[in-house]
Amino acid sequence: MANKNHTRSGTTHSNSLSRLREGFSRFAQTTALYTGHPVCFLLALLVVIVWLVTGPMFNYSDTWQLVINTGTTIVTFLMVFLIQNTQNRDTLSLQLKLSELVLAIKGAENKFAALEDMSDEELHELHEECIKRAELTLGHIETRKAPNSKRKNAAHRSKSHKVQS
Repeated sequence: MANKNHTRSGTTHSNSLSRLREGFSRFAQTTALYTGHPVCFLLALLVVIVWLVTGPMFNYSDTWQLVINTGTTIVTFLMVFLIQNTQNRDTLSLQLKLSELVLAIKGAENKFAALEDMSDEELHELHEECIKRAELTLGHIETRKAPNSKRKNAAHRSKSHKVQS
């Protein structure tokens, strides 16, 4: 019986946590949408201008300075978490889209679809492997171009020679 209660309690806790995450995600997205708008920037600029204009009225006191310092510190502190949330969400969305493309392309290596799960060392090794493959491909391209460019240069020299004659 204790086990059932534990499961119910765990499920309730899980549901609450899920609702909290969902609510915070919606809040962060909405806040990011509004704070990224030019009107929001203009409002923030207006606050700074009002603060500057009121400086002489308060004799540029320590309290006057503390108002803007405290306000900007609090806003910055809270915005860090909102920005991180939206960045995490955007990064995950981008990773999922890229993974779908990698998995959909015939001949692509599926290991590229889960790069975010690799260790730094594995990523470095894969990066080195990709560099070698790119250099090999570039070498093949240059080799294929070389005979064509020799032929073109010979044809160009032949035309130049005829014009001079």
